[in-house]
Amino acid sequence: MRVELGLFPKQMDFVDSTGKADEVLYGGAAGGGKSYGQLCDALIYAVNYPKSKQLILRRTLPELEKSLVRVSLELFPKEIYKYSESKHTGNFSNGSVIDFGYCDSETDVYRYQSAEYDVIRFDELTHFTEQMYLYLMSRLRGVTDFPRAMKSSTNPGGIGHSWVKRRFIDIGEAGKIHKTKTGRRLFIPATVFENRAIMKSDPGYVKRLENLSEKDRRQLLDGDWDVNEGQYFSEWRRELHVIKPFEIPKSWRRYFAMDYGLDMLAGYWIAVDPFENAYVYREIYQSGLIISEAAKKILSAEGNDIPEIYIAPPDMWNRRQDTGKSVAELFFEHGITLYKAGNDRVQGWYSLKEWLHPRKDEFGDIKPRLRIFENCTEVIRTLPALCFDEHNPNDVGDRVHEYTHAADALRYWAAARPFSKIAEPEDEEEEMEEQIENFLGFGIN
Repeated sequence: MRVELGLFPKQMDFVDSTGKADEVLYGGAAGGGKSYGQLCDALIYAVNYPKSKQLILRRTLPELEKSLVRVSLELFPKEIYKYSESKHTGNFSNGSVIDFGYCDSETDVYRYQSAEYDVIRFDELTHFTEQMYLYLMSRLRGVTDFPRAMKSSTNPGGIGHSWVKRRFIDIGEAGKIHKTKTGRRLFIPATVFENRAIMKSDPGYVKRLENLSEKDRRQLLDGDWDVNEGQYFSEWRRELHVIKPFEIPKSWRRYFAMDYGLDMLAGYWIAVDPFENAYVYREIYQSGLIISEAAKKILSAEGNDIPEIYIAPPDMWNRRQDTGKSVAELFFEHGITLYKAGNDRVQGWYSLKEWLHPRKDEFGDIKPRLRIFENCTEVIRTLPALCFDEHNPNDVGDRVHEYTHAADALRYWAAARPFSKIAEPEDEEEEMEEQIENFLGFGIN
């Protein structure tokens, strides 16, 4: 018996990932053939590994029956496959089993408490919570030597957008297997344009996606993971804001801005070119550093590439009761003289949004004034995840404080009105004094 599945390349990559990655996410845009690829992979696995056990999940039972179950009955050969509607289970003639399940609430995961599976598949993973995913991962077990994996498919958006993005998208380049503490992970992006079947049978589908709101279009047509509900920096475009590193000319002005606490040192080196474009080119993002360690880390990272000004938040000038010294004084004792940033949050965010806003540059191209080297991974990860404050739509929400460290550092820099003009040697001291005076909210303590 021969079955022609008609898989296109990205679907084949999903099938071929069996045994190579422990967690696989396939998808991105709508119409990329995710569910079909998931079912084809399940069929191939069931045939290749007799007596194997798989679980395929949707969030609700109606979603399950109207999509995966219906398509599987059309796709799986009746000569080797039978489906029990009452048990939501498919049985193959070689003893392999596929359970079709759902998790409508957090407690539904416990219906699988005693189960064992070789492969667990989530269709529309962002409809699930991270707790559901991690608990069901514990059901991935057995006595056979079959390759085991969590294999999921999804579009951006939904309640699980942030944790799915963090787990699969933010870890590195798509299409490559990344080793993590919990195993090997792989994200395979797909777009509707790769789905030959839908492009041939329904060419108007792309036009319908183009007519969606900008947010929905970016998620469903472009497969853009950097846009989410309530996003504060809606200007963000990875393809525009993230660039390949290059050697910064010595003549460009350099700044360093940071947000510091024991919970995190987020520090950024930023250079401004003669056209008033800025480049975030180096990053420190590390927790648990006392002041002496933080200063040493900063000075070691920059070497001879010394910024003209080190920018820090005003609260670092508050004197500590135990020593009578401020954090700024302690940094000074360890070789770094800090300049106080203004702390008008809203105005600072407005300034940063202006820097991020794409506009026509000096060559007529549409680009933002602020661009970020791709090695600055933490600011790239966290900046697009920031949302509006639910009580003040002009401010950034800080309920998930872990996401705000890098953005706060850039906010202090943006509020400082940085500029690129290079002083002549004879005017250098005078111009530096003028620059410091012009810095919004700055003062040397």
